Amino acid sequence: MLKDLPLSEHIHQHCNESMERALLAERHPLWARSCPELKDIDFIRLGLLRCISVVDSGRHFLQTNEQIYGQLLPHSTYFKSLKSHRRTSMLEAFEQQSYHLHAETLLLQGIDYLKAFPELDEYTIEAADGHFIDHACHTEKNSKGKVYAAGGIYALNLRSGLLRFLCLVTNGTQRHQEIPVLRDHIEKQNKGNNSSQKHLYVYDKAVTDFVWWDRQKRHANYMISMLKENSIAPLVESIPFDSHHEINTGVEAYSVYENKGIKFNVVDYRDPETGKLHRFVTTLPMTINPGTIAMLYFKRWTIEKTFNNTKSNFKETKAWSSNTRSLENQMRLTAMSYNLMRVFEEISKTQQPELIHPSDKKYSEALEIRQQQAQKRDRFVNPLFFQARISRISSYTIRAVQNAIITGMSLQCFMSSLVARLVSRPQLIGEH
Repeated sequence: MLKDLPLSEHIHQHCNESMERALLAERHPLWARSCPELKDIDFIRLGLLRCISVVDSGRHFLQTNEQIYGQLLPHSTYFKSLKSHRRTSMLEAFEQQSYHLHAETLLLQGIDYLKAFPELDEYTIEAADGHFIDHACHTEKNSKGKVYAAGGIYALNLRSGLLRFLCLVTNGTQRHQEIPVLRDHIEKQNKGNNSSQKHLYVYDKAVTDFVWWDRQKRHANYMISMLKENSIAPLVESIPFDSHHEINTGVEAYSVYENKGIKFNVVDYRDPETGKLHRFVTTLPMTINPGTIAMLYFKRWTIEKTFNNTKSNFKETKAWSSNTRSLENQMRLTAMSYNLMRVFEEISKTQQPELIHPSDKKYSEALEIRQQQAQKRDRFVNPLFFQARISRISSYTIRAVQNAIITGMSLQCFMSSLVARLVSRPQLIGEH
């Protein structure tokens, strides 16, 4: 990071580097075209600015852009660009490179929230889920005179905390059906993916289609989910595991079951704090510890905190348009804006290793209270919950970015303001 630059210029440089990489990644990208009225790099910058700024509509944003940032842009030019097929393809290519740049930055800082699980080093692990917002004002009603929420499926990387948009589910003209859309997206991804990288999706119980996921193992795609209560499958065999290893705390059984001729693994996990039984299903190899599978599903909740950030802080509560390309652009830009914030906050946490973020201190203190209460009942909190976790991006960080862009604050001053919020680690005595 070039710290003497204004924060807004740093973001602009990230956009330039991502665009350069996107152009180099394809031999002759069909989306590469000169557009003097609104350059692609400015289209992206404006999209990020709209997501980051607190505005109610596209017209509100354009007025803000003119009166605060002194940049006049005709309404028709901006709104037509959002619906452009070419720009949608361009933004998809750009988002991939922006994501990779952020991932490299975080890796250089040693940020890996799954480093305690070395058995997962070969896997890209993402918590995926659908996210829906209000439909656009002029969304056409369907044949029954109804409109629905608009939205798509996102994936949160459980190593880095970075977010990416996977696919659009509905623009609001029809009731959403997530899983068929997710399957289509993964199968399309299989055709264009030459990588041997293993990919693990952590999804809610709606994703369990044993036949389909069994086929996906050929493409190195795996899943973890919650076993449906009404699932009927006979037990085939028990899987041996080290019940004394801390990583398998709470695991009561690890077994192979069969449904429609398809075998899959089930983890019976009883929470040592509450005594509640959870049953997780996976297509992962038997060599993966059952406790690791349970913990990954619990980490899935992090994506809900991500959606809370986009709705509460970015105010992305309504579709920009009923046009599907415009919606895809909105969702990609939302993910990219989130990633900018994530990288700023994660890097600020590494500047003084002896200190921690206030949200992490609050979480640690809450865990301590839970531990003490559990011990009174002869129970305990799973020690794996005391490991570092991906936290919700603080509202302070997001407001700081918004203010730094308006005031022209330098990156150095901005980062210093984030580091100044770090606090001493609490003295905990209740860990198991």
